[in-house]
Amino acid sequence: MDLPGKLENVPSVPGFLVADDGCRGHLAGTSHVESPARYDAVLEGLARAGLLGRMRKAEVRTATGDDLLLCHTAEYLETVRRDVDSGRRHLSTGDTDITPNSWDVAARAVGGVLNAVDAVLGGGARTAFCAVRPPGHHASAGRGMGFCLFNNAAIAARYAQRRHGVGRVVIVDWDVHHGNGTQDIFYRDASVFFFSSHQWPLYPGTGRADETGEGPGEGTTMNFPFSAGSGRREILGAVENYLLPAAARFRPDLVLISAGFDSRVGDPLGQFTLTDEDFADLTRAVMGISGGRVVSILEGGYNLAGLASAAAAHVAALLDG
Repeated sequence: MDLPGKLENVPSVPGFLVADDGCRGHLAGTSHVESPARYDAVLEGLARAGLLGRMRKAEVRTATGDDLLLCHTAEYLETVRRDVDSGRRHLSTGDTDITPNSWDVAARAVGGVLNAVDAVLGGGARTAFCAVRPPGHHASAGRGMGFCLFNNAAIAARYAQRRHGVGRVVIVDWDVHHGNGTQDIFYRDASVFFFSSHQWPLYPGTGRADETGEGPGEGTTMNFPFSAGSGRREILGAVENYLLPAAARFRPDLVLISAGFDSRVGDPLGQFTLTDEDFADLTRAVMGISGGRVVSILEGGYNLAGLASAAAAHVAALLDG
């Protein structure tokens, strides 16, 4: 599939797309729900909706060790490298399958997201969508788990602060699973506001409503655990009635979305009931934060047809504002 090329001295475009065909290599040839077919489904959904021609493809690079150290410990990175290089089938820190190229693919996912941050904060476009895998929001500073090696969204937040001088960042996570890794990384950090709506009880068993941050970060974590069967009323209601007023007080310079589409109706790993229209409305609501400077990063979503249509609805809303 042909994609728009790299941005080089061209007028502003509605949005950037991070899409790296190399991400198909992670878990290729294995039987796993987080499969390379997810990437293909997302791009096919965007193509069917006529969205690819409206986006500029952002350059993809491999994240450096210094990039990864923004949120992960050196000891953890050594563990991942050793596990991958030794040919293990599973990451030793948690339930994450790996193949011999998993480090390279995951590092390129991070690098692509960081280039999207550069593009949006550089003024080339207001929004970016990163069709990356493996996902990242379960990875904490010292532990990978839940299909995740490196925390794409967390590293992006810290990179925006260190590289671009951004003061405050909001991370909105609407994956059906709680983003425990992201929460852990910023739990004591007053400069990053983390919002999560997720099914409860469900993996990984974190994200109670009373988990609101600690020390300097008290009040900058906001969790909404909802029961199976929840959908638009609960999740969009939490965004409109709680997140938006909190974000208005917080006044972020950048919004990151951990865009998990396993909260869509029909996903095999969750029992939420969001529709494609609901994802579009969630996106439009979040676009009202920080003047619409948004970088969205793919997390979950395992019903391929649903993932394709939900991602397309989300990206269309990103582009139309």
